[in-house]
Amino acid sequence: MQGFGNLLDGYRRFRANRFETERGRWQELAEGQSPRAVVIACSDSRADPATIFDTNPGEIFVVRNVANLVPPFETGGGRHGVSAALEFAVTQLNIPEILVMGHERCGGISAALTGKFKGAAAGEGGFVSTWMSQVEGPALAIARDHGTGEDAHRMLEEVAIRQSLANLRTFPFVAEREKNGTLKLLGCHFSIRDGELWLLDEADDIFRPV
Repeated sequence: MQGFGNLLDGYRRFRANRFETERGRWQELAEGQSPRAVVIACSDSRADPATIFDTNPGEIFVVRNVANLVPPFETGGGRHGVSAALEFAVTQLNIPEILVMGHERCGGISAALTGKFKGAAAGEGGFVSTWMSQVEGPALAIARDHGTGEDAHRMLEEVAIRQSLANLRTFPFVAEREKNGTLKLLGCHFSIRDGELWLLDEADDIFRPV
């Protein structure tokens, strides 16, 4: 239980230090939230949006999953965790920006590119394979034309960001707000090794360093 013990030690430091010095802020947050952006990020422990953007509690509404993917709008079947979070953030909190943030060395992207879990059973990689099948087409094309090295990983990471942005626009409540100028969609890629953030310029379809 050492891992959980470390978490509890961290909680005690938070409670004794940060909470006490920012008690007023926490009292405000207890009454509600008004984040300035939705960040759709990967579950990867190395790519924490709150750390990368140096934010405080209450500032960003974070949705995390394997490879920061947004499935297209659909109403039938399944439990739509990403869709539910988006719906709440956009229609109830009226958050003005959605940022899709990918990152280098993404395990989900690697699984899609290499086919590591293809045909695996649930509990042995099957859930990952099914989830990453969302980018199976481009993954196969990139692997065929460019192999499965670092450059190919970066290509598919960027494709996944673009695809998630395109899928966001299939949600009527997102498309309507983007059209009337009350919602902005952005894509970016974070380099873990260099600490660099690359922002997608959709007009030129290129990622540029911030």
